[in-house]
Amino acid sequence: MVALSIAGALAIFLIYTAIAGAGVSTIRPSELATHSGKVQLVGNVVGRVTGNSYQPGGLHFGMRDIGGKATVPVVYTGDVGALFKVGQNILVTGRLVDGVFVAQRDSMITKCPSKYIPKKSP
Repeated sequence: MVALSIAGALAIFLIYTAIAGAGVSTIRPSELATHSGKVQLVGNVVGRVTGNSYQPGGLHFGMRDIGGKATVPVVYTGDVGALFKVGQNILVTGRLVDGVFVAQRDSMITKCPSKYIPKKSP
């Protein structure tokens, strides 16, 4: 009985953390300088795409605010998906390191990331 109670509590905790996003903020490139630690960055792929997402050094590209001008260089490793291209809106998870957003491996979402754009504060 005790084991079942513990297993149930653990299942509820796992579901809660998956739904709540484990406390990771979703922000735009223009907001990146005011956040420290891991964040989800949403924006538009811009500039020249160089490198290889499966090789050391990763894939290099820029991200710009959707409909804005602020940009940040990004380094990404892992699967990019068939929809990845310049002009595509994407969402990646990672952190800012020395002015470059270093994305977590396989964290890119290319399907309708505009729904992840944070609402403007009142």
